[in-house]
Amino acid sequence: MKIQLTLFGCFSEFEPGAVLELDLADAANLTDVRAAIDDYGRRHWPRYRPGLLGASVLASESELLCDEAAVPADGRLVLLPPVCGG
Repeated sequence: MKIQLTLFGCFSEFEPGAVLELDLADAANLTDVRAAIDDYGRRHWPRYRPGLLGASVLASESELLCDEAAVPADGRLVLLPPVCGG
C-alpha cells in the first residue's frame, strides 16, 4: 500500500513540499509506518533526530491515532511533532 504523509513542524523542512510517500505492506499498522519513517529519515534527512519521531503523533485527517491502529483506508496520514507554547 502507498501512504501519503503530510509533514508539519520541523519535519516539513526535511522533505520538499512537506509530503512524503512511502510503500508499505498491505497489513501495515502505524508502528510499521513509524519504522518506515525512521528508516527513510536516517537515510535521507541529515538533521533527522529519531527522538523527535518518538515524541510525535500520527493522525488521520480527522483524529489522532495510536500506533496499533491500522493505516486509514485512503492511506493519508499527518505527522505532528510536539509543540510548546500557549
